[in-house]
Amino acid sequence: MGARFGQAALWCARRLAIMVGMLLVVATIVFLITQALPGDLPRQILGQAATDAQIARLSEQMGLDRPLIVQYFEWLGGMLRGDLGVSLASGTPVATLMGPRIAATAFMVTVAAAITLPAAFALGIAAARRPGGALDHAISGTVFVIMSMPEFVIAIALVAILATNVFHVLPATAALDPRIPIWDQANLIVLPLIAMVITALPHLTESVKATVREELSSEHVRWARLSGIPERTVLTRYALANVVPPSLQICVQTVGYLIGGTIAIETVFSFPGIGSGLANSVMTRDITSIQSIAVLIAAVLIALYAVADAVGLVFTPRARRPVGGNR
Repeated sequence: MGARFGQAALWCARRLAIMVGMLLVVATIVFLITQALPGDLPRQILGQAATDAQIARLSEQMGLDRPLIVQYFEWLGGMLRGDLGVSLASGTPVATLMGPRIAATAFMVTVAAAITLPAAFALGIAAARRPGGALDHAISGTVFVIMSMPEFVIAIALVAILATNVFHVLPATAALDPRIPIWDQANLIVLPLIAMVITALPHLTESVKATVREELSSEHVRWARLSGIPERTVLTRYALANVVPPSLQICVQTVGYLIGGTIAIETVFSFPGIGSGLANSVMTRDITSIQSIAVLIAAVLIALYAVADAVGLVFTPRARRPVGGNR
């Protein structure tokens, strides 16, 4: 027991080291890319009529005149202390600017995940129960079409269908009033939610379908059927009992996929979330905001994938063997 605990602790330590290393690499890449962005931020702030002396003074105030390596380590040290910096475009702390946006995106991702996960399981199981049937073909065909479309195309198509002259039933944008709770503005967030669910649903549906289909063709399920056990019992007790654990890992990854897809969807619908905040920062060349938001999103995604690995380790015996040793 102690040896297994030690092996598990070692695995966690290694995984943590990998996460920190990945985040450091991502942070370095983000910093270098933002430094290479075209444009002159001080001139953009002061305008084209600004003199060279005024631009030089503002560059000094922003710290843009210091060597790149000095800027990097000062920025990295601030990130490690939890200091996201000050927006170069507005002079407001990035944490103050992005706090409401992070909360809005977290709300949307939570609601979208609550819809996507059970819907994907239901569709995947329904398609797997009758391979080659009409329902299987319909679900598989729809999944293939959606998976071949980028998020922004799906979002624009929803706007064209549900928010224009075709069926004008929902607002085309999600310009929320920050003074009103987001759940009291439900009509504004319906379209973004539909877009998030549609883009995330196919991946989990395909995974569940493949796992259920493999389990239904396994030896113990065939024996259960030959023993005269009702099909519903075979599905729930013998098949799904072994499908849920590995599917939990894909569920966590689906949440990460929802977060990654917010940039395009929030931008199309003008939703005030972290994804549209990143897009706006890129357009205004707000380097500090870009760096902070990109690293924050990367940290959340890396943590989610680490959780997915841990879930797979806990619930999948084959994944536990390298940690726990041979039995």
